[in-house]
Amino acid sequence: MHVQRIQPQPTPVPPPDFASATDTAERILVVEGVGKRFGGLVALSDVSLSVGRGSITGVIGPNGSGKSTLFNIIAGTLRPDRGRVFLNGHDTTRASPAQICRNGVGRTFQISRLFGEMTVLENLVAVAHGASDAEAVERALGLLDFLEITGLRDKWGTELSYGQRKLVEIARALMLRPTVMLLDEPFAGINPRLQNRIVDHLEALRQRGLTLFFIDHEMRIVLEICDTIHVLAQGRVIAEGDAAAIRSDPKVQDAYF
Repeated sequence: MHVQRIQPQPTPVPPPDFASATDTAERILVVEGVGKRFGGLVALSDVSLSVGRGSITGVIGPNGSGKSTLFNIIAGTLRPDRGRVFLNGHDTTRASPAQICRNGVGRTFQISRLFGEMTVLENLVAVAHGASDAEAVERALGLLDFLEITGLRDKWGTELSYGQRKLVEIARALMLRPTVMLLDEPFAGINPRLQNRIVDHLEALRQRGLTLFFIDHEMRIVLEICDTIHVLAQGRVIAEGDAAAIRSDPKVQDAYF
């Protein structure tokens, strides 16, 4: 496949704030009574939760508890059998993934979906719909600089380590200026040093106005950085609260710890 090389601008600029000045509601994402079955398997049953604007919110639970199904429904890649999802007060339950993305939801995946035949810079520019080439390159360079991975910009997707792919996935999701980021196991399989770097980046993004909602099994990090944690087990929300409440909840200890 022939890919036209992109000539980058020489000076990166930092990405702008992510929150809109008109965003004033306390809850940016609301899930109401969502249920989903796959044949005889109940993946989610009457799940209700909300994510506060400008927060870092986590979802934990044993494997098979419905976490990824919940994210897929929020992102529009799955339709719930019942219940509704609201983003910024708008019902997005039946919206397409593209519409949900345009409405402000960015997403990373547990398994990287980078284009291996493109450079890192091209991976970012490729998703910048509605921007000119110059604008897209400028924003991409700003994000690479922000995440401290400018040195990767000319590497092919296939050349990246697993941890580098995690960072580039975050940069690519930020290209469309989301108001909410869904992160699927951003800390899985990477060393503690890189985990701590990603924590610092997420905290900085939250300070810029971005809302972060993530799934992970790294309990040290979840308990450290989350304002609110929702616990799923067998497709149901069994607990929610801050780190202290989750640590002490006997239902969570039985189901997860």
